Order: sequence, then C-alpha cells, then structure tokens
Amino acid sequence: MGDTRPALRDTARHPGTDRRGPVVAALMLAMALAALDSTIVSTAVPQIVGDLGGFSVFSWLFSGYLLAVTVSLPVYGKLSDTFGRKPVLVVGAALFLAGSLLCATAWNMAALIAFRIVQGLGGGALQGTVQTLAADLYPLKERPRIQARLSTVWAVSAVAGPGIGGVLAAYADWRWIFLVNLPIGAVALWLIVRYLHEPERKPGGTRPRVDWAGALAVFACGGVLITALVQGGVAWPWLSASSIALFGTGLALAALVVLVERRAAEPIIPGWVWRRRTIAAVNLALGALGLLMVAPSVFLPTYAQSVLGLAPVAAGFVLSVWTLSWPVSAALSQHVYRRIGFRNTALLGIGAAALILLAFPFLPYPGEAWQPALLMLLLGAALGLFQLPLIVGVQSTVGWAERGTTTASVLFCRQTGQTIGASVFGAIANGVLAARLGGASDLDSVTRALDAGTAPESTRRAIADAVHAVYLGAAGAAALAFLVLLVLAPRRFPVLKTQPAEGDTAR
Repeated sequence: MGDTRPALRDTARHPGTDRRGPVVAALMLAMALAALDSTIVSTAVPQIVGDLGGFSVFSWLFSGYLLAVTVSLPVYGKLSDTFGRKPVLVVGAALFLAGSLLCATAWNMAALIAFRIVQGLGGGALQGTVQTLAADLYPLKERPRIQARLSTVWAVSAVAGPGIGGVLAAYADWRWIFLVNLPIGAVALWLIVRYLHEPERKPGGTRPRVDWAGALAVFACGGVLITALVQGGVAWPWLSASSIALFGTGLALAALVVLVERRAAEPIIPGWVWRRRTIAAVNLALGALGLLMVAPSVFLPTYAQSVLGLAPVAAGFVLSVWTLSWPVSAALSQHVYRRIGFRNTALLGIGAAALILLAFPFLPYPGEAWQPALLMLLLGAALGLFQLPLIVGVQSTVGWAERGTTTASVLFCRQTGQTIGASVFGAIANGVLAARLGGASDLDSVTRALDAGTAPESTRRAIADAVHAVYLGAAGAAALAFLVLLVLAPRRFPVLKTQPAEGDTAR
C-alpha cells in the first residue's frame, strides 16, 4: 500500500553520470555561499557596529537578508520553470557576488543593510535553483546522494561560519567576511557557465510570459508581513499602531496577490501548488519544520551559556551536534522510504522529533552539557528522516516544467515558518520571563545581567523555564506537522513514471 518501490523507476531527465561532477561541485559551492552567509556575519557584529555605528538597527543585517531571500523564492522558482535553471542561477550568483562586493565597501549601516538585501535577492536564487537542479540531474533512486551532499555542505558551513567570521573580524577586517565570497562564487559561476547546458528551445513556440504584476505583489506582500513579524515585539509592541498597520497592509496585499494571480496567464504562485494534496501537505509540514527549528537554533545557545554556564564556543558545540546526525540520517533515509513510502518515513521522523523535543523540559537542572547535546544529536537524526523524504518525494511528483515552482514553494514555506517561529517563540520566552521575574523582563536584558554577574540564581531558573516553554511549543509544531501529513498527504505519493519534456544536461 505505502510501498514506493515500483515508482522508483521514475527519473528526472538526467545526463550521463560521468560529466555531472563539475555541475555538482558548482551546486555545492553555491550552497556553501548561501549557508555561510547565514552564520558568518553574526560573530562580526561588534566590529561592524564599532566601525559603522547604527547599533539600534543592526538586526536588519539579518532581517533584511532573510526578507529578500524569502520573498524572492517563489519568483525565482517560476522563472526557472519558464526560462530554465541556468539563467536564473547565473543571475542569482552574479547578484549575490555584487551584493557581497558592495557590502565590503559599505560606508554606513544603512548602506550595509541595503547591500545585504541585494545579497539576499541573489541568495534566494541560489537556494531554490540549487535544490531544483539537484532533482533535475539525478533520477529518483540517486537523489538522496546529492541531497545528502548538499545537507553536509550546509551543516559544515553552519559549524564553520561563526568561527571563520570571528577570525576574520579579529585578525583582518570585518569587510573580509564578504570579500571571501568572491573567489568561491567566481569558481561556482565559471563551472555553471562552462558545464551546465540545457536543451535548446524549439523555435516557433509561444513566447514565455512573465507575471511581473504578480511578482511585484508577492514582493510587497511578503516584505510587509515579514517585516511585521520580524520587528513586532522588538522595535515596537505587538499591539502598537505600527504593528497593526503593517499586518493590516499585509493582509490587504495578500488579497491583491490572490486577485492578480487568478487573472494571470502564468501566475508566479499557481493555484495548483495548493490544490494538489501532496504539495500542499509538504508545504504545510515543512512550514512547521521551519517553526520548530527556531527553538534549538535560537534559544539553545542562550540556555547552554546562561543555565549550564558554558563558554560561547562550547555552547555552539552543543547546538552544532545536530548538523552531524542530520545529513547522515538524510542519506540513509532512502533505505526506509523504499520500504514504507515517503509519507510514512516522514511520519516516523517527525514523530520521533516531537518526543525528543518533549523530553527537553525534563532535563535535570542545571544538568550536564552532554544531556542537551545528546538530545540534539537525536533530533538531527529524526529531522533528517523527516525532511529529505518529503523534498525528494514532492519533487518526484512533478515534471521539469513545474519542479522549480514546487521546490520554491516548499523552501518558501520553510523560511516563512522560521520567521513566524522567531516571533512566536520570542514572545513565549519573554512572557515566561516576565511571569517568573515580574515586570517587563526580556531574554536579552536578562542574559546581559547574567553575563555581568549581577543576576541572582532565580534568573537562571527563569531562563531555563522560558527555554523549556519554547521547546514545548516546538513539540507542538512537530505534532502539527505529523497531523498534517497524516490527514492531508496521500499514503503513496503520485510519483511520475515518465520522463519530463525538458531537462538539464551536463557535458
């Protein structure tokens, strides 16, 4: 019933395996660029602020980049289905490198934030198109191998990024954290131009039409709503006039997106993305994944330093262990989903993740560092078993002409989930702290007091309670993903058994 083995004969249109190496190398380099950029900047913030000023708005170095990546994903996905993967990847890489060079020349914080947004617009193309090309180049039975490589690149970059950023900021100059992108990106770009070849389009066909009005509406709607989520409760209270105005404007723009897309001949976000059960279920499930990932990635380092008393490097290691088990589990997941199917494998992974997240509040206080590290190792294994079968499975239900849009919708939902999670879990943590300590306490001010040695033991316990509450919320997000897959996803994914009409060729 849930066996996918007969369907595994379906493939993307893949070239001869002997000449894919340079293209895969380019994809891994491009993924490294996008992954490093998410972490390398964080450790250089004190040097950047000391040089350029703008402490009150430095958070937009991250928010602006995240905003640009998220809102551009659906646009690039549709463009890659319309014009091919290569032009989108080339333009994205060029934008990313131009943004990196501009960031290195920034003269004040406003300029640096603006150039980070340019970088993010390129990063959106890199993230979505790399994942799409990985599915184009390999048949279904081989996709776990390339996806595991990409996961490993992301994991290594996540671990190495803060260290590289700190070394460059301390011993060279913070501008080098952007300049190091240039040689890596140049090699990736050359490999793409030289070795990635797509079939020529037949003359006389209808000219592709781009839904520029829909693209603009998606940019505007996503930008306003993500700004409201990122800045709400930080720059202004949630119930302030600014917050209400942004959410109101965002909802109005969302209605405009629906109206424009319904009338478009080739919409940026086609209705079939949500009408097809498999794609809709995977989108919602990976949105919940983005939500729950915030708990460990944002709050565990604070817990490790404030509650366990670890140094920043050791605290980072407690978090980073999940990047060791995640790609290994993802690579091995093919042996599971070939036997029990994509959905059941994902259910197994997210069910285990929910139990692991629920176990976190039961750790002893203050406990030992190995205890949360062990949970993170298990969590990475569970999430590898959850995410990769869904991505491979959903990509295999569509042909070449729909794969870019499908992949972009999945990544867009995961990114949006992370944005929502940062806001929701931040509010939960601050609410628990305020209840335990009284007044308007928030996590940032409390951790600063602990660092200064001016906070009592009750503060440490309050932080533990706040992080425990966040992990309970993350377990709820995992349960939501489980329920979505159980109710909405078909027992067996409708994998295509025929070659798509077009595909990529590596020579």
